[in-house]
Amino acid sequence: MNFIAMDFETANAKRYSAVSIAVVVVRESQIVDEFYSLLNPPTDFSQQNIRIHGIQPRDVADAPSFPLVWQKIQQFYTSEQLVVAHNAAFDNSVLKASLEYYHLPAPHYLSLDTVKTSRRFYPQLINHKLNTVAEALDIPLNHHHHALDDTMAAAQILLTQAQEFGVDPLKNLVKVI
Repeated sequence: MNFIAMDFETANAKRYSAVSIAVVVVRESQIVDEFYSLLNPPTDFSQQNIRIHGIQPRDVADAPSFPLVWQKIQQFYTSEQLVVAHNAAFDNSVLKASLEYYHLPAPHYLSLDTVKTSRRFYPQLINHKLNTVAEALDIPLNHHHHALDDTMAAAQILLTQAQEFGVDPLKNLVKVI
């Protein structure tokens, strides 16, 4: 199984306010590379978001802007690439809004949401939040709402589901972005 997993954290409710991004590369069902960066957003922080992820304005004061980081990772977003996220609607919207804000062309890629796969495969769970699913599958999640830890957990969730249920049931949940 080959895919990338991604996760964003944002400064506030504006989708273009990304303050961190992580990408994990999976080849032949093995995590082979990872990328993490703080981002300096073009907007103010909300206290609610700071409480969620703990990233403060001072933490990103010297961080690169989204376009600089995008140059390093855009190669992974192709029409043939499966991009996985837990609550992919959020992460896809942050990527799209960030690209629009900076007037960068939007890539086309395949998207799979591990919230949706988890709802299908584990209906008995009390909820399908990342930490709940990770705990149920014995997947380590050191710091929930840290982009790299969340990305690693999402990748492991999909790998576990593919091993447990096979890849074919997952194909029905892939969306073209």
